[in-house]
Amino acid sequence: MPIAFVALTGCAALVIEMLRPQKNNNLIVGASLAGLFLSLVMLLMQVGSIPFDTAAEMVRQDRFGTCMQIAIVIAAALSISFSEGYLREKRISHGEFYPLILWSAVGGMIMSSTTNLLVIFLGLEILSVALYVMAGLSRNEEKSEESALKYFLLGAFASGFLLYGIAFIYGGTGGLSLDGITYTLNRGSADSQTLVRFGVALILIGFAFKASLVPFHQWTPDVYQGAPVNVTAFMATGAKIAAFAAMWRLLENTGAISYITVPAISFLAALTMTVGNVLALRQNDVKRILGYSSIANAGYLMVAMAAHIKAPTKGEDTIIWYVLSYTFMTAGTFAILSLATRGGREGTKLDDLKGLYKRSPFVALALLVFMASMIGLPFTSGFYGKLMIFQDAQSQGMTWLAVFLAVNSIISLAYYLSIARAALADDEDATSERIAPLNWGVFGTTVVCLVGVVGGFVFIQPILNLLGSTMK
Repeated sequence: MPIAFVALTGCAALVIEMLRPQKNNNLIVGASLAGLFLSLVMLLMQVGSIPFDTAAEMVRQDRFGTCMQIAIVIAAALSISFSEGYLREKRISHGEFYPLILWSAVGGMIMSSTTNLLVIFLGLEILSVALYVMAGLSRNEEKSEESALKYFLLGAFASGFLLYGIAFIYGGTGGLSLDGITYTLNRGSADSQTLVRFGVALILIGFAFKASLVPFHQWTPDVYQGAPVNVTAFMATGAKIAAFAAMWRLLENTGAISYITVPAISFLAALTMTVGNVLALRQNDVKRILGYSSIANAGYLMVAMAAHIKAPTKGEDTIIWYVLSYTFMTAGTFAILSLATRGGREGTKLDDLKGLYKRSPFVALALLVFMASMIGLPFTSGFYGKLMIFQDAQSQGMTWLAVFLAVNSIISLAYYLSIARAALADDEDATSERIAPLNWGVFGTTVVCLVGVVGGFVFIQPILNLLGSTMK
């Protein structure tokens, strides 16, 4: 029902846009947020339910999938809530954006709630096709068209890997369910096990493209830079969450070959977080910095994945908490960055943020909080997120990976502080020229994200209890 409701809300948004051409999109925004809110309520009501499979075992309803869907719905809602003011300043106020992002969220929700490989592929394509269009929404800008083309070509390349992997899995297990992987790896013939191992490797490569894991990350900073800010916000949150949810489903069925997958995932995690953080130091474009930051955060999440493969009882709460925290601090940052768009010109350089404190002290200070959360400083939800990942790695004997996480968090301090320093800089000339007036969409999004980041630190245990955790 939550997935169907979001899909129907997208249809309703499209009908509203058709009936109100060339007018403001306030009604579409209201309808979209209302639909997402009702879907969120439904999901929260399902968190404590007993896990079950339905629809010919193609849909799995469990705590992990429900929490991932909650994070995707929140990501879509936050991206929508600041979009109208930004799109009007950028002069691309197309109402089609809203149904597209809703349907993209539907694809991510499908990926999170199935163990059937073809349904995962279906969800991935629904998620991706809408994103390809949204990435090129600013049709008068060459960089937007370029980002859409790059994303499409590399996305199609990744889908090819995924389909080849599915074919190998089908050849080895005789079915399309991920549960068959576990049975084949434990009891299948040597030939079947070989096919499954090849299939798992190819599917992981396909997901690695979507999750921006090194060395499959090259598209990320370019696409983030060229796409509109609100689209980039959803790419960095909702799309990434969906990729990790599907990857989690795959990896939890590979315990029999953990001697292969754990070293591979650990190596990918160390490489991803290091490359992401080091390359971010060289950037002066905020969207590119956040692109490399998202790569580094993907590396952090892979540490929790590795711990989960070694001990299936580990990692679920960590992944759930980190993606929720990451969603709030990332969406809030992009919402504030949208204020650097004025009169059709989008400012994404560090210098374009100068004067933000003079113009809007509240959002400048909020940006400082979001940067602190991304670093992992106390009094923010990001602190608990990184602490939980660190503890998971250490408890499973992966101390070297925990050290990599700590060192990379220190490296990230430099470029996160550069963003905060630019926003707090006193630049009288920039105040009136570069920063758009604070609108209700950005203000509301910032407030909600602040509550999520700060409230997540204060009320971590009640929130985890609400999400069905038994961790104390």
